Amino acid sequence: MKAIGYVAAGPVDAPDALGQFEVATPQIGPRDLLVAVKGVSLNPVDVKLRESRAPAEGPDILGFDAAGIVVEVGSDVTAYQVGDAVFYAGDVTRPGSNAEFQAVDERIVGRKPTSLDFTDAAGMPLTAITAWEMLFDAFRLTEGDGAGKSLLVIGGAGGVGSILIQLAKTLTKLTVIATASRPETRDWVREMGADHIVDHRGDVAQQVKDLGLAPEYVASLTGTEQHYPAILDLIAPRGHIALIDDPQGLDIGPAKFKALTLSWEFMFTRSMFATADMAVQRDLLNRVSAMLDAGTLRSTVTERVGQMSVETLLAAHSRQESGRVIGKQVLSGF
Repeated sequence: MKAIGYVAAGPVDAPDALGQFEVATPQIGPRDLLVAVKGVSLNPVDVKLRESRAPAEGPDILGFDAAGIVVEVGSDVTAYQVGDAVFYAGDVTRPGSNAEFQAVDERIVGRKPTSLDFTDAAGMPLTAITAWEMLFDAFRLTEGDGAGKSLLVIGGAGGVGSILIQLAKTLTKLTVIATASRPETRDWVREMGADHIVDHRGDVAQQVKDLGLAPEYVASLTGTEQHYPAILDLIAPRGHIALIDDPQGLDIGPAKFKALTLSWEFMFTRSMFATADMAVQRDLLNRVSAMLDAGTLRSTVTERVGQMSVETLLAAHSRQESGRVIGKQVLSGF
């Protein structure tokens, strides 16, 4: 089958940053589906791994969002059958979706929203899982909870921020504050449902205080190291900070005086360690799919890059690295 990957970690402008290869079609295990990939999207994790993770052997195939059609099922599969249309975010320890076919465990796969085509559907799984787990696993909120409390989303216009704002406004009673600086990103987070917008290029702590709010929850999706002092200043005592980026180091000592909780959200943890509750990701993806079809959530796709090729993927990686992507970029399959 055709696949696109890389043979050496490095910058996007390296001559061999990405290349197309012929590789064997994956062999599936008892709980696996073999999916004919019809759409993919790009996430910051693709860029991080291409830059820093050397392939163990042969080309490393990236891609952690996909939508496609099931063409083969493992002997122990119970939730899907050949011909089903599905979407998922994959497993960081297995070959990715930048290929004609991908093997994926059925427990982390959801049914594709019927209201979206394969390309647009591929833009939703990874960010939706991340946002859902942040709200309900990290913050330990329950649906309908949050009355009288607030959530600050740092990086509101990105892929995770775009769906996190929507989920918070749809499934909880939280007041949502989102950071955005450019006019177009401020408009976008307002469309997603943010109650208040603050400029992350300014004094974030003072802007939040000027709203008369001290958020109990802070979702730090980008620039955590830069914004950490402001977060400690503005967050409510006994508040909770959840982050997804990779700060070089955080001094947790000052968090003691407000008795804060700090945790990471990493949506690949369940698949990476084959946790007993892996199937909750299937359940939440099916819920997100139903909400998209019902119109209670909207797609966060803003850029359709074209059909998957070395050239289009390189363009998407470059665009992702610019830090100016609003929502999500998607590509159709080979």
